[in-house]
Amino acid sequence: MKKVVYALLIYTLVMLAVLAVILILFNRVELNTYGVGTYTDEELSIYKNVWDNINSSYLECRNTMLTYTLVLWGIVLLTGYILIGILYINIIKPIRNLENLASDVARGNLDVALPMNRNPMFTGFNESFDLMREELKSSKVKEMEAEKAKKELVAELSHDIKTPVATIQATCEVMDMKFRRRAEQLDESGENDAELAELRDNLEKIDSISAKADTISGIMNNVFHVTMEELEHVEVNPKETSSTVLESCFNSIKNYGNIILEEKVPECLVYMDKLRMEQVIDNVVGNSHKYAGTDIHVRFEEFEGPVDKDNNKNRFLKVVIRDEGPGVREEDLPLITEKYYRGAGSDGQNGFGLGMYLVKTYMEMQGGGIEYYNDNGFVVELIIKKV
Repeated sequence: MKKVVYALLIYTLVMLAVLAVILILFNRVELNTYGVGTYTDEELSIYKNVWDNINSSYLECRNTMLTYTLVLWGIVLLTGYILIGILYINIIKPIRNLENLASDVARGNLDVALPMNRNPMFTGFNESFDLMREELKSSKVKEMEAEKAKKELVAELSHDIKTPVATIQATCEVMDMKFRRRAEQLDESGENDAELAELRDNLEKIDSISAKADTISGIMNNVFHVTMEELEHVEVNPKETSSTVLESCFNSIKNYGNIILEEKVPECLVYMDKLRMEQVIDNVVGNSHKYAGTDIHVRFEEFEGPVDKDNNKNRFLKVVIRDEGPGVREEDLPLITEKYYRGAGSDGQNGFGLGMYLVKTYMEMQGGGIEYYNDNGFVVELIIKKV
């Protein structure tokens, strides 16, 4: 609307300038008696009468021309206003309505209908645009219903999974109690060392199963609460934790094959969410076991990063996990942390393309990060911030 007001203002100023020029020109044009020669008194008297008649006719003619010119100027001025009004009503206003509706649609407001316009230039376009808005609204409703159904399904599944997990945990507790009692008896008697070694091996396996069941239970609780509360992400709560927890994370996943800790983890305090870190390590080692099927080497490094805004040095602990497989194709490397992305080597393997995406997300939410590359195998570096 402001542009139309500006156009009217400019047009009015131009027309007023034209009017001023017209008035100046008419006032400057007049008859004169320059060049009159020497005449007798009788001739001058005749000339004066003729001059008065001519000048009177001229003034009358000039006034008439001025009147016609002013009328024409007024008609042009009024016609311009009318044309600007028609242009605004038939073209500018419909376009502005389309712009406003497009802005509403972009903001997700799909309930605002486009005002009908009788201009045949816009009739078909308005109908098509309104049909598109209705289709978008319908699609959004269907998407919301599908999202709700998916969340309800995930909530039901997570709730159902909790029951067998609880059974596994209870069974592990019973077996642990039974085997420990028997191991204590054999240890006191000093008899049957072979049975005692087997019992201790079974106790380690039971501890591993129990730890995994606890992890699954924690994840399912998170999934259940996230789904029911309509949240968009799982919470990550890094706390000051001893770095030695990392060794127990690797020791709890011996079922992935031969995991070689090349050195002990440096003892320090790090910012870490234990449950999320277990998921991260499980995903990375699980991928190496799935796609490489070789020994997995783990080493630890400490390093200092750049100073922060308070001029304090950031210190980090790096966990380097390396397999001896063929690695990841170069064209897949930049994409493996994208959600739902699965490389060419994943054909025939179970999964949804979320493992490395979750690894990157959880590491960044703990204040650290992740780096990965090929170097005689696939290498993943987990960077954990030290306290």
